[in-house]
Order: sequence, then structure tokens, then C-alpha cells
Amino acid sequence: MHPEIEIKLRKQSYIEAEMIESAFNFWFSDNQHLRSPFPFYIREQLQFEASKKFIDWAAILTEKAKKEINDDILAEKLEEIIFETALQMVLTEDEKITIRYPFMPRKGDHLNQKNNENVEKTSIVTDRIYYKKGDEAFLKVKLKDTTGNNEWETEFELPE
Repeated sequence: MHPEIEIKLRKQSYIEAEMIESAFNFWFSDNQHLRSPFPFYIREQLQFEASKKFIDWAAILTEKAKKEINDDILAEKLEEIIFETALQMVLTEDEKITIRYPFMPRKGDHLNQKNNENVEKTSIVTDRIYYKKGDEAFLKVKLKDTTGNNEWETEFELPE
């Protein structure tokens, strides 16, 4: 942990270092169904900035609020800060899509599907485009069939 963060943590008694470290260990690792949405080039700065923002947020809580906030709420707030901070640090729109929607297919992913004859084909995600129709958000995913040059696309409605 960054020395400045360690100093901030020692000056207070509400936030524990283990909680912050656990959150970053989880989000910086691939865990079964979840791949880390954060590119390597932002991780060190992200950990510093988000930790600092989280500790500063906790420092302005009243004693009454501290009694009402449980560990789940603290963890959610930390994750919210991590994701918001990361969005400001990444360089490409595709990286922003990955951070906003970490469970969606990414460029380079292989997707399997069955055609009308029940034959399984594999395609590779070649591009992703985020767009809105009115108040609804969508992700258009462009794919290329690995057995030929067939390109196709699909779209998903996204939670906002």
C-alpha cells in the first residue's frame, strides 16, 4: 500500500486496510466468471487515488452515519469509487465499456453459437460500440467467424 494511504489509515479508526486491500485484490484478479476490467497501466495509480478518495469520504461521515453504515455498504461505496476513478483514467472508449460492463464480451473473446442446423461455430469479437436509443443503452458487438470471413453483429440492451 502507498505510504500516503498508510498514513491516512493510521490517522483514523473507521476504515481498515484489509478491506481496501481485499477489494483491490478481488478486482485486479481474474475470478472464475469475472475477469478484471482494469488495465494494468492504471492499477497502481487507481489503487492510490481510489483509496485516498474512499478514506476522505469516510472522514466526513458523522458518528451517527458510521453507526448506520454496515460493511456491505462500505464495500459498495469503495467499489463505486474504484469504478468511477478508473473511468477517468483509461484512454479508450473500449476500456470504458469494459469498466462499465465487466461481464460483457470483450474484443478478442471467442463466442460459440449454434446455427439453424445445430452446428456449433466460433466467432471472435472484433469491436464493441456503446450507443443509446432514447433512454435505453445498448452494446453492439461485431464478430468474425473463425472458420471463414463471415462478419456479423449483435446487440445487447445494457442496464443503466
